[in-house]
Amino acid sequence: MTNAVTVQELVDTLDINLIYGEEYKTNKIYSSEVSRPGLVLTGYKEYYPHERIQLIGRTEMSFLSEKTSEERSNIFSLMCTDETPAIVVSREIDIPEELIPVADSLDIPILSARSKTSRVLANITNYLERKLAERLSKHGVFLEVFGMGVLLVGSSGIGKSEIGLELIQRGHRLIADDRVELYQIDELTLNGEAPEILQNMIEIRGLGIIDVMSLYGVSAIRRSKRLELIINLVLDDGNTQYDRLGFDKEYEQIFEVQVPSIRIPVKTGRNLAAIVESAAMNFRATQMGYDAKVTFNSKLRDLIQENRGEQ
Repeated sequence: MTNAVTVQELVDTLDINLIYGEEYKTNKIYSSEVSRPGLVLTGYKEYYPHERIQLIGRTEMSFLSEKTSEERSNIFSLMCTDETPAIVVSREIDIPEELIPVADSLDIPILSARSKTSRVLANITNYLERKLAERLSKHGVFLEVFGMGVLLVGSSGIGKSEIGLELIQRGHRLIADDRVELYQIDELTLNGEAPEILQNMIEIRGLGIIDVMSLYGVSAIRRSKRLELIINLVLDDGNTQYDRLGFDKEYEQIFEVQVPSIRIPVKTGRNLAAIVESAAMNFRATQMGYDAKVTFNSKLRDLIQENRGEQ
């Protein structure tokens, strides 16, 4: 099923007002791209993206003001189609009277925004990209640890939520527990958030559902975050071999994004919250150019050479 956003949802979320066409506020928007109908105003309609929101700014209005009323009516008839979800006019510019009957005849609502055109374009595009993006639900606990988006995954009952609760008590922030909705922003970026029904909640076996915001305050939660690291918690059965020095790099592909992944063995007595903190800090240090593995290798090489020189 294709994702869609209604005009009413757009109005409710952004600083945009519905001026004409109240009865058309249920129109659905399927494209996250917004069109500035520059060429079509001159009469060129080839490849015109009529199915997108049409944004009219000061430049377009300046061009239209030089036309006669009849010419403006013809231009709007060319610009508006029965698939156009809405027309937005920026800077609270007065709506041309010729636009109203044309839009009304095709069930197109007319919206007005206060901001300059480039900002309106960015705000609408960012909102629609987030709402219309393909989504993937993944089981796990998603937290912000030292500013990084860290997703804890592993088999059911391994202790992900308990680790998450301890990290919250240490000052880190919860984004989602149990189920995380991931969506792609661009070729390098995935964002994650909680389904609406699970926002601010964490489930602890034996205690039940905990409202993190009520217990720990608004600073303990965050609505969404970029996913930067996946930590796979694996029950240590004594037989699985792990990379002791951390040279093996693992990734998990989600949509088109390769997300770094590490495995951490779980067994009695390990302070996993502290290990997750260290993993996040170490990953960030590596991104900034410091790699403990490289430093260790260099020191080991120097030590070997020094011992050879003494022989």
